[in-house]
Amino acid sequence: MAAEGLISLQIHHQPKETMERVESAVSRRGLTIFARIDHAAGAAQVDQSLRPTELLIFGNAKGGTPVMKAAQTAGIDLPLKALVWQDANGVTWLSYNDPAWIAARHAAGPDAKAAIDAMTKLLQGIAAEVASEK
Repeated sequence: MAAEGLISLQIHHQPKETMERVESAVSRRGLTIFARIDHAAGAAQVDQSLRPTELLIFGNAKGGTPVMKAAQTAGIDLPLKALVWQDANGVTWLSYNDPAWIAARHAAGPDAKAAIDAMTKLLQGIAAEVASEK
């Protein structure tokens, strides 16, 4: 299940509730939500089945621009994304790209360190909030 640069956390909520919690946590932090993509709904439109799988694309220019100034190709991995999915055992997961992996992948260098550290802290906070039992 482990993919390089991907952080996945088991969540004790159903997928739909988990995505609602992600969207709420992102909005509360004043970030822009660019898209919410329901991959399972897309699969159903072509008569295929897919367990719950939703992607939220979000961020802000203040956070991402320093990384792209350091390595413009990081724009392929930004804005940030959170994937909520359910495995074959019915377990819900929250996955996102590790910002340090994004920086290393694009050789962003020290000019991007503060932005990468801020993204890491942001994503960890969102994940902790989503995973909480509250």
